[in-house]
Amino acid sequence: MDLILGSLEFVANSALDVLPIVIFLFAFQLLVIRGPMPNARQILVGFLFVVIGLGLFLVGLEETLFPLGRLMAQQLTDPTFLETMRVTVTGALGWQDFYWVYLFAAAIGFSTTMAEPALMAVSMKANTVSGGAIGVWGLRVAVAIGVGFGVGLGCYRIITGLPLHYFMAVGYLAVIVQTTMAPKMIVPLAYDSGGVTTSTVTVPLITALGLGLAEAVPGRSPLLDGFGLVAFASLFPIISVLAYGQLAVLRHKVGESAKEEQELLEE
Repeated sequence: MDLILGSLEFVANSALDVLPIVIFLFAFQLLVIRGPMPNARQILVGFLFVVIGLGLFLVGLEETLFPLGRLMAQQLTDPTFLETMRVTVTGALGWQDFYWVYLFAAAIGFSTTMAEPALMAVSMKANTVSGGAIGVWGLRVAVAIGVGFGVGLGCYRIITGLPLHYFMAVGYLAVIVQTTMAPKMIVPLAYDSGGVTTSTVTVPLITALGLGLAEAVPGRSPLLDGFGLVAFASLFPIISVLAYGQLAVLRHKVGESAKEEQELLEE
């Protein structure tokens, strides 16, 4: 009964969130365009599905994904588990003893990104408009590698307590350098990839992981240290996609050079 009441509350809150959009669209149609809303009934039914879907999605986050992230972080940082996996021989546990956390975070980042619907759509569209020069799977894997590495590095930051802005400054410096060297065709797509990946599947899980990890590690604040993983998940796909473009250009140059050498040998 509590779950049903909670679900209805989430649906009601979603309706209030969507209501300004509905009012604006219909008011714009009537007052500016001055015409009836085409397919008004279909649009209203669609908004109804959006409200219900958003409400149930929020229920799923609250009941499953957030607790799951906290649970995994607590289990991976449990002192008994860490003692069995200890890397350091003596003394207190060091950052290297949390290697299972880094591996788990990287795997979560990679897998959730591969399942991200927005990334699938952008990859297929990029493949179409580029005439096949940008591969669907190549782009998705490049973005997923960036997210996985970024989330793993973000967990390292939480465990060590290092300031977030240090990582961001170095990361964006790398982006600036890569932008000057990468093919111009890939730069806008790389910059968009960070926003595309931080969507419905990735954000809830890595946010829950960050908060759970900050709660489980002694001396960490969930507010100061738990948040920030989304920033890593947004930054490092830019780096990995730019690197993907640079490797594609390098592979093309190597192929052209090998082809020229073959032609010279044949002559």
